[in-house]
Amino acid sequence: MSDSVAQVGSTKGIFKIRKHKKRKPEAREKNLSLILLLVFSLLFLVGFDFLKSGLPAKPKVRIAKTKEGDYQLLTRSVPFVIKGVCYSPVPIGKNYSYDFWQQDLEVFKKDAQLMQDMGVNAIRIYQPGPDIERTKEIINYFYEEFGIRTIMGHWIGFWQGTYPDYDNSEFRQSVKRDCLAMVNELKDTEGILLWVLGNENNFSFGKQRLRLWSSLRLDEIKDPYKKRQAKAKVYYKFINEIAACIKDIDPDHPVALGNGGIDFIETAKEHSSHVDILACSIYSGKSFGRLFSRVKDLWGKAFFISEFGSDSFNAHTKQPDEDMQTQFIISEWKEIERNLAGASGEGNCLGGVVFEWTDEWWKTEEYNPQKWSIHDETAGWSNGAYYFDIAAEGNLNMNEEWWGIVRLVAEDGPDERIPKKVYYALEEYWSRD
Repeated sequence: MSDSVAQVGSTKGIFKIRKHKKRKPEAREKNLSLILLLVFSLLFLVGFDFLKSGLPAKPKVRIAKTKEGDYQLLTRSVPFVIKGVCYSPVPIGKNYSYDFWQQDLEVFKKDAQLMQDMGVNAIRIYQPGPDIERTKEIINYFYEEFGIRTIMGHWIGFWQGTYPDYDNSEFRQSVKRDCLAMVNELKDTEGILLWVLGNENNFSFGKQRLRLWSSLRLDEIKDPYKKRQAKAKVYYKFINEIAACIKDIDPDHPVALGNGGIDFIETAKEHSSHVDILACSIYSGKSFGRLFSRVKDLWGKAFFISEFGSDSFNAHTKQPDEDMQTQFIISEWKEIERNLAGASGEGNCLGGVVFEWTDEWWKTEEYNPQKWSIHDETAGWSNGAYYFDIAAEGNLNMNEEWWGIVRLVAEDGPDERIPKKVYYALEEYWSRD
């Protein structure tokens, strides 16, 4: 008992001494330093979010201009060069009306794995599927499992049933509602890279005379050139209206104008200020010529080549010719590389999208189901820039069913995918980083 009392008394005495003992200045400074270190460590871990909360957040994907005046596409502030493929995996025996989004996930897995191995980082889709939830699922699958982003497009009424009528307010409002609904549904999907409005829609008022449209007001213009320019103004003002709305809805992704070549881009520049990027399809053989400098002069902002490539069938020899396809596409890609930011060219190109991923067996006779299971060798049009087979009969050398960089082979289940020579040639360039 006495020992116990003595221990308690001793403890109290110690406590008393400690309670009144003053800390040395260096001890207080040491404790303060530890506290400050802890605070700054926490700030580092949370990324100073509470300090930045009053500042506008940078978009997830944006266009940036370097100090040298070049243009870059940034994803989460990291430079992103588009190494893409146009993706419309219609199986053998089906045509354009087939809803490819509903195919078994195994199809998308095969494609995405091949793409990842090759170095593809983006697929270009021309229009979301009718089932928007399935569309989200596939976009997420490509991105989350394989790191492949989606360039999502909208036809802007060009390939949707009836002919377009851009001078008609009801038609415009209907198209606009549909496009903005797409953006609202998909804007928070992590795999979205950017939006492309239209695809070669300028051909409807250009010399190509494709899916022509007009109005009583426009028909009063008798001069063909002035009439085309008036139509261009109507169309690009409409694109600008949609682009402005998209930016209000979704500030996280840039908006691109899908143009056929660079026809009318001066008009587009004047009337489409809310568009961030020019996305143009170019079929000019081995070289793009003065494309990059002309876009710099006439457009003055960033652009990427949303379609380029070559078919793999020699219409003159009437034989598949993968060497021909490889030469054209690799030559084109080298020019794209030279005109990226920081390279030796114009520095205004963001990359390119090869047309296309797989061959499409339905294109020669798109309304004849009996032909959709035949890989047709009939050339449909002429392009002298693809000079290897321009000596074909009637100079018809463009084979629409042979543009894929991957061949399709019919199987009991999903069609087999067989990479062509150009697949491996592009892999050497696209898998270097």
